[in-house]
Amino acid sequence: MGRFLKTAVDALKVFILFTGFTALFYYAMIWVNQEYENYHRYDKPEGSAVKVVEMDQDEKGGWFDRLIFFYQNGE
Repeated sequence: MGRFLKTAVDALKVFILFTGFTALFYYAMIWVNQEYENYHRYDKPEGSAVKVVEMDQDEKGGWFDRLIFFYQNGE
C-alpha cells in the first residue's frame, strides 16, 4: 500500500507541475500577443528615411525578362 501511495503522490506532483507550466506558458503567450498587437510595422518612416528600391517603369521587357533574371541571380 505504501508503494502505491508514493506513486500516486509522485503522479500528482507531475500533474500539478505540468498544469502550472502549461498555464504559465499560456499567459506568457497572451502577454506577448498583447505587446505586439498594436505594433505597426508598415507605418511610413519618419525622419530622413531613404527609399531603397524604385521600380523602373521605363525598362523595356516584361514579366518573362524578370523571371529569367530571377532564375539567373536567385533571390
